[in-house]
Amino acid sequence: MSHSPAVSLPTRTRSNKVPDPTVSFWIIKVLATTVGETAADLLSDTVGLGLPLTTLIMAVALAVFLVLQFRSRSYRPPLYWITVVLISIVGTCVTDDLTDGLGVPLAVSTTVFSVALLAVFAIWYRTEGTLSIHSIDTLRREAFYWLAILFTFALGTAAGDLIAEQTGLGYFPSLLLFAGAIVVTAAVWFIGRRGPVLCFWIAYILTRPLGASTGDLLSASPQDGGLGVGTITTSVVFVVVIAAIISYLVIRIRRAAPAQRSRLTV
Repeated sequence: MSHSPAVSLPTRTRSNKVPDPTVSFWIIKVLATTVGETAADLLSDTVGLGLPLTTLIMAVALAVFLVLQFRSRSYRPPLYWITVVLISIVGTCVTDDLTDGLGVPLAVSTTVFSVALLAVFAIWYRTEGTLSIHSIDTLRREAFYWLAILFTFALGTAAGDLIAEQTGLGYFPSLLLFAGAIVVTAAVWFIGRRGPVLCFWIAYILTRPLGASTGDLLSASPQDGGLGVGTITTSVVFVVVIAAIISYLVIRIRRAAPAQRSRLTV
């Protein structure tokens, strides 16, 4: 008796659910991490929601978009990147809740999130045999992926604040530090062609404190070592740029679809 291929649909997606790490991917990623930093401060402080309520609202919104993301059968740029922005905000809020609300030292939260992220990677690799983002094609792999993303944002926020604030290094030097680390990581891959999966995840983690330092540098007052642009302006400008890039990606995908269908029918 033959088995229908439809049996695998509940656990396997139709295609990879994660975009390739192209230039546009990294640009949006850095912009999204910056928005995560500034939007959390905007909602909590400027709007006056407070950190606990901001965390709750953003967590509910993230849960909704994660459900939509899991239900999607393919990569959809608007849905994917809205989820990334929301998880960036939630990751920032979680770290701030621990630091400001519960008084957990940044060194402790950085260590805890590092261990948690390593545990996710270890279980993911042991279960699936790969950590490649080119194979996020099952529900279980996608669950591992988004859990890892959440911890990278929380870890990046804690590590970025620890280095920029408690060490006294400052926002701009911290930005240069993280940018330099990303350049070195990229060089290891592009020049040495070593460890593409490891290099990707290192760069992904480093873009979080890079974006956080960028957001703090732009939004903080000059007295606090920033440029005084403010959380509202920084958040709005970066969201507009993100939306513009996503629109371009959607248009490009739609234009490429007819050509792909025609090749399949040949």
